Amino acid sequence: MEAQPLSKDIYNKAKELGVEEILLKFSGGSDQGYLEVRLTPNDDIDDIRLEQEIEDWAWSVYSYSGAGEGIDYGDNIVYDLKNNEVRTEEWYHAPKYQKYPATKLEIEDED
Repeated sequence: MEAQPLSKDIYNKAKELGVEEILLKFSGGSDQGYLEVRLTPNDDIDDIRLEQEIEDWAWSVYSYSGAGEGIDYGDNIVYDLKNNEVRTEEWYHAPKYQKYPATKLEIEDED
């Protein structure tokens, strides 16, 4: 997922509150997209309005349907206000198969 430019209004409000990082955690896989917003340091910042504003903004600039076949996946975007950079990562769960040695086929006698 390609990071979009952060809203100047959100940037200014976040800096004023002492926010160092804004984390957007998108997830999907079962035909519905989800978003969790985290602010760092979260122990000093308790502004639900800013989190809601960030969530509303994120849904307006990112297209994230969550479509899939039931296997969880997601994208994380970190807006690092302290170092003036953006980092992205993606994750997914994939099936892992464990093969076992073949055994002799047994056929049950019918009575």
